[in-house]
Amino acid sequence: MQGPAFQDRFTAGRVLAEHLAHHGHRPNTRVLALPRGGVPVGYEVARMLGAPLDVFIVRKLGTPGHEELAMGAIATGGVRVLNPEVIDEAGILPEQIDEVAEREGQELRRREAHYRQGRPALDVRGRNVILVDDGLATGSSMRAAVTALRELGPARIIVAVPVAPLETCESIEALADETVCARTPEPFFAVGLWYRQFEQTSDEEVRALLERAARESGMDLEQPGLP
Repeated sequence: MQGPAFQDRFTAGRVLAEHLAHHGHRPNTRVLALPRGGVPVGYEVARMLGAPLDVFIVRKLGTPGHEELAMGAIATGGVRVLNPEVIDEAGILPEQIDEVAEREGQELRRREAHYRQGRPALDVRGRNVILVDDGLATGSSMRAAVTALRELGPARIIVAVPVAPLETCESIEALADETVCARTPEPFFAVGLWYRQFEQTSDEEVRALLERAARESGMDLEQPGLP
């Protein structure tokens, strides 16, 4: 097995941005990062492409009594995506769906308020949206994110990650308009193995990076990134 591909998430973001250079410095481009680990990656992608950065939060709606089984998801922008097959099979009532969605929605709104600190969410309708995470394993979270984001009406969805198994990238290609996986090592095992530093990103780090990205918007985007 080869050694780690990236020093940390910021390094990975700079490498990923090179693969996305054809989207750089276009007014129609937006970068959305999946928190928490996707935000440092997305920060560097947005910085190098000269694009605005925001978070896109997805919360799974667990089936009552079998919470590990997703009956749907909610996401940034008030999006709710349901899985009719799971709902029908489990005999889930509409009021049960509403109860779970309200609970998860409260947590989603809490996180958005903390991360954005009063800044409005980016408008993605009609935009080319680059959806970023720090890597994919099975890709289930990213598939939910793409499905939810599609409800907000972007022109195109570009899924971009530093590292993922080839088969996962291929499965995402069926949903996204463009898929960029900078590295597809085999055997894969786990995302964290491909980083020398893979400590958990905190809520405070996410908030600080979004604030910094907003502050730097329109400034010199060639300045060095975070260490």
